[in-house]
Amino acid sequence: MSRDLAIDLGTANTLVYAKGRGIVLNEPTVVALDTRSRDVLAIGDDAWQMIGRTPGYIVAVRPLRQGAITDFEITERMLQVLLRRVGVGRMNRPRVLICVPSAITAVERRAVKEAARRAGASSCYLIEQPMAAAIGAGLPIHEPLGSMVVDVGGGTSETAVISLGGVVAMRAIRCGGFDFDADIQSYVRSTFNLAIGERTAEAVKMAIGSASPYEGEPDAEVRGREVTTGLPKTVVLTSAGVRAAVEDHVSQVVEATMECLGEAPPELAQDIMFEGIHLVGGGALLRGMSQRLANATAVPVHLVDMPLECVVLGAGKCIESFETLAPIFAAAER
Repeated sequence: MSRDLAIDLGTANTLVYAKGRGIVLNEPTVVALDTRSRDVLAIGDDAWQMIGRTPGYIVAVRPLRQGAITDFEITERMLQVLLRRVGVGRMNRPRVLICVPSAITAVERRAVKEAARRAGASSCYLIEQPMAAAIGAGLPIHEPLGSMVVDVGGGTSETAVISLGGVVAMRAIRCGGFDFDADIQSYVRSTFNLAIGERTAEAVKMAIGSASPYEGEPDAEVRGREVTTGLPKTVVLTSAGVRAAVEDHVSQVVEATMECLGEAPPELAQDIMFEGIHLVGGGALLRGMSQRLANATAVPVHLVDMPLECVVLGAGKCIESFETLAPIFAAAER
């Protein structure tokens, strides 16, 4: 008997939830590819370790950028491998529910569904990430009560006001954690004439990155390649410098949140002022992000218990109660 699956196909990480078993897979959305033969050499953690460390003919690529599939063929092959890892075969073709950004187009939605079917799914349904996040956070989405979710992912940031099982107001921007990483790379290059890789920039962000000032801000040593000489070099970065580097994209997330809140009907806005905003996604872990949003909106902001897993857990609740919650993800089909 095939188990229904929920998949959070994220720009940064892919998580799979199996009905009755919980989260069975959580790996980076990265594929290592041999450009000569087009063979997939590794996916997930193994491929992530290869980023920036491969010979010329091997490339470690992210098949999704800003929440959209940039390479349909590689995404399909990655899904095939992932589904095989969780037990999907020719005799076992499950129903699959995939979380997608609300900003993707109708063409991109069809591409996601087609990739899942070719990878081994018997049928594929879609649910928008903010709705899945609200379900995963345990918010009362079916009640006549305003709930607000801010999902800061790797490639997209989405804000939604939800009431009575539907989205009342929404803002989605193609900006997220990878943009913060790129900002740090650009800052280090322009300020110190030093080239650093994607993984190093992410490590800097996690170590000293922030969205608002805090006490005891540390510095960090970073090693990279000097652009002019090509030789290794070490520099020291300050928390204030890194915060200034990511400011533009952090401000975009804050602005989208304020715009979405401004679109909410007065009664729901009143509910949100009392209940607060719920913050999910990997970008939500940027130090001071919740405080920055709270200061800008004058509304309490709560970081959910499992921000990275919240979306797939919400989709998991949908497949555990498939018939009951079907109207929620059926709406995404239109």
